[in-house]
Amino acid sequence: MKKIKTTKNIKIKRVVTNGAGHQKHSWSWAIYIYWFIILFFIAATFYIIGRGHEFLSPRNVVITEEALKRPQDYIDAAREKILSGDMDAAIVELNAAVDENANSNVYVLRGEVYMQMGDYRNALNDFDSAIEADGMNAIAFYDRSLLNTRLENYQAAWVDINNALAAQSMKPADVLTMRDLYAKRAQLNLWLKNWEGAIGDYTNSLGRAEGSVSADVYAGRAEAYTAIGQYENAINDYTSAVRVISEQIQATPSQEGREEQSSNAMSYFEKSAALNLKLGKQDLAKNDLESAYAIASALNDTESMERIQSLISGLNN
Repeated sequence: MKKIKTTKNIKIKRVVTNGAGHQKHSWSWAIYIYWFIILFFIAATFYIIGRGHEFLSPRNVVITEEALKRPQDYIDAAREKILSGDMDAAIVELNAAVDENANSNVYVLRGEVYMQMGDYRNALNDFDSAIEADGMNAIAFYDRSLLNTRLENYQAAWVDINNALAAQSMKPADVLTMRDLYAKRAQLNLWLKNWEGAIGDYTNSLGRAEGSVSADVYAGRAEAYTAIGQYENAINDYTSAVRVISEQIQATPSQEGREEQSSNAMSYFEKSAALNLKLGKQDLAKNDLESAYAIASALNDTESMERIQSLISGLNN
């Protein structure tokens, strides 16, 4: 029994000793290998980062003022060119702005410049791009409505002005007012001979609080009233149009603008006179014509003076 036990202990001791020694030697080499790999990757990472910085900021690159421009800088430069009347230069700036940041408002501004230049195809493309980029851009819809009106595509203009009204009510643009949008749709209704629709939109425009009242709104509604035979309402609107002109003419900065407003007032008096004649009110018609003659005389418009004087003479006779 004792011999068997001793033999067993010696055998176990040899196995443990040899096994432990071998494992310890292998584990030590594995640590060295792992640390070498880790250090290699750390060094490689710093080398790559360093090369990246050298690539991004090379020593020989000259930074120009043009390279430092932001999209807004191009837009500001374009606005200066527009104010100076250099539309071609404005397009160059806006092309750069589109390349840097092709957002909806940049397309709108470039489209407006194209429209002023008479390049309606590129203008339409830009307004389409603006709406594609922002389907709630009321200015883009409004401008495209104006363009379609110029192209006499009134149905398309009608759809666009409706979309402009919807967009403005949900996402208001500072440069637009609901008063102006209703007036624009009323004008389209007038051209489409939708008299009741025109009257409704002109009335909505006049009922809005924002912005200032335009004499054109009263005159437009007067035309619609005339078309459906409501002559009294039409006369009242022509009278209101003249009143607005008399209130606003002194604030008009240019002589040309004041003369244009005066000429419009003269026309409204003549139209009112014609309606008063339809109603058999010759005295009121004569008063309107005399007012029209006074304006023609102030404008030194001899042709109009002769025409109006002839009408007055006919009434007197």
